[in-house]
Amino acid sequence: MPRCVSVVNLLATAGANFGFARSIPHMLGVGIGFMAMIVGVGLGLGQVFERVPMLHEVLRYGGAAYLLYLAWRIATATPAATEGKATARPLSFVQAALFQWVNPKGWMMAVGALSTYTTVGGDFVFETITIALVFGAIGLPSVALWALLGVGIGRLLQAPGALRAFNVTMAILLVASLALMFV
Repeated sequence: MPRCVSVVNLLATAGANFGFARSIPHMLGVGIGFMAMIVGVGLGLGQVFERVPMLHEVLRYGGAAYLLYLAWRIATATPAATEGKATARPLSFVQAALFQWVNPKGWMMAVGALSTYTTVGGDFVFETITIALVFGAIGLPSVALWALLGVGIGRLLQAPGALRAFNVTMAILLVASLALMFV
């Protein structure tokens, strides 16, 4: 259940460069961070944006800047296997969780899911938590599959030049996904 190019891009790149086990905090950060975002949006954070629209713009441009930073990290990543002590690392749990909050496509999915699957006059808190749990139940295995796809790609790209080309391509795709934010 890919939410956007950037999330799956980052997960596949982490799997290709760092392997599955080292990418687990990244995967958990994506899944749990998005669940927290659904709950936050469902319990009123959306109203804050209605009252302070400038905050939305700040997050929009902050999110774009962060995506550019992540694209740079991807493009310049050194494959973990080529580093003596594997000092490179994928996004941490906190970094991946916070990324959900600056990801405009994630916001759209959260708002869309909440507006589609909640009922007027219903138990909104219960419905919001249920939606977050369903996204977690589907999303966590999905992010693991994207990381595993990256692991498989990484095995095919054993030559440092091939992995470098993959990383640069993934970084370009991530930057290209930003164009849709401003159209």
